[in-house]
Amino acid sequence: MQKILTVLLFFIAAKAQAQIPEDAIKYSWLTFNGTARANAIGGAIGSLGGDISANFVNPAGIGFYRTNEAVISQNFGTINTKTTFRGFNNSGKNNNSTLGTSGLVFSLGNNNEEESNFTKTASIAFTQKANFNQNIYYKGLNNYSSFSEQFADEFVNSRLSIDAALNTRSKLPFTVAPALYTYLIDTVRVNGILKVKAAPEYILEAGQALQQEFTKINSGGMYELAGTYAISNGNKWLGGITLGIPIVNFKSNTTARESDTSKRTNNYFESFTYNDIYTTKGAGYNVKLGLIYRPVEYIRLGLAYHSGNVLSLTDERETNLITKVENPVATFEANSKIFTENTKGGNSYVQKSPWKLIASGSYVFREVEDVKKQRGFIAADIEYTNHGGSKFNSKSEEPSQDDQAYYKQLNGIVKDIYKSTINAKIGGEVKFNTVMARLGFGYYGNPYKDAPIKASKMVFSTGLGYRNKGFFVDATYAYQIAKDFDVPYRLQNAETVFANTKGNVGAISITLGVKM
Repeated sequence: MQKILTVLLFFIAAKAQAQIPEDAIKYSWLTFNGTARANAIGGAIGSLGGDISANFVNPAGIGFYRTNEAVISQNFGTINTKTTFRGFNNSGKNNNSTLGTSGLVFSLGNNNEEESNFTKTASIAFTQKANFNQNIYYKGLNNYSSFSEQFADEFVNSRLSIDAALNTRSKLPFTVAPALYTYLIDTVRVNGILKVKAAPEYILEAGQALQQEFTKINSGGMYELAGTYAISNGNKWLGGITLGIPIVNFKSNTTARESDTSKRTNNYFESFTYNDIYTTKGAGYNVKLGLIYRPVEYIRLGLAYHSGNVLSLTDERETNLITKVENPVATFEANSKIFTENTKGGNSYVQKSPWKLIASGSYVFREVEDVKKQRGFIAADIEYTNHGGSKFNSKSEEPSQDDQAYYKQLNGIVKDIYKSTINAKIGGEVKFNTVMARLGFGYYGNPYKDAPIKASKMVFSTGLGYRNKGFFVDATYAYQIAKDFDVPYRLQNAETVFANTKGNVGAISITLGVKM
């Protein structure tokens, strides 16, 4: 994987703004987020229906409704991110509050008087598909490599002169140009051969270590507005279709800092601080199709297909670099706007996330029309997603040959890095007249073909509900454990440096609803 990513790194270096492989799963490796009731049972509602969350899982589930309904949800969460980097343990924390799954359901009645069992239902709903709010911080000693070496490698592979790289229309305005301007990298002669070196390399060559610190403050989310139409043939067969409008608003503020730990003043380098502010905004569309079949009274079977999101996205980027050097002592600073005619860098493109297939089943105790006589259920969903199927394309109707070659290579590398996953969700409910108790669990598999750790996400949930005279309220607590890794930089001829990350998310969701 290192060799593949290295090739990509230098192919995209010549672009003013470019996507990276990690972007491929940003909008697809997501845990379930629905109403409090759906969250409490782990999101296993693919065959159950009767919940507005069905808009985003299996649209056929909307067909179980026989009355109009209004629903509003609110989520409250705390994210603790623990990291391990070069033997050092670090942590970051942030809190957030967001609007949960909310919307309206409309019972449209019978198709005609002769077929009184044939009904149709419509719904419109809004949800947050992904919460990007997360603070990641890690630091440690590194006597092996420097963050700045990637700038030296990029400069060599660009085959540009220093003057060309520093031009106001530089092809490398966010990395190489600021690094040259602040003397973080420079050309030197070694045994009569002209080479490009990063200032921190002198520390490493002397057998000393660099103090490295990385901070990532991410914010924003991915949201979806969905409209669903469902039909039911006496609740024996149900079918539905959802048209979704996903909306992306993502911001990342990344800071990398390195400093000399040797306390020597004759090795040319003291420290640097590199700040990268990056935003992505856009919207798109998706389609979901679903079926539910009840072979017998107590059993429900569901099948749903999600087309994946087709997103029209625009990135903006700005970087700033401060370098402190020695011999002579001096401080240099450069902002990327110096090389982009005082504007932020931008790039527009289309990203398609992979399709998903969901198979589900449930067993309902005392499955009867009178819900007061129902005593509970158990349900399970199995999801298949091929993360390697994520694709990027130019938004231009007539993309240049360079753009075509770039996206072709990027899509090939995404396919080589990521694989399909199986996600499993299971949950149940026990009903005591007007009060319900619920439990759930969800497991989301490792999307990487080759990774330093086995990444995964697990969600444990429990909740209570109350229903009486057309009014209901549900409350759920869910605890998520996410294992992943973060790569601060990649080098051409060195092993990838990474930090192990473990995110612990505690979330409370509350849903209020009324039947009309």
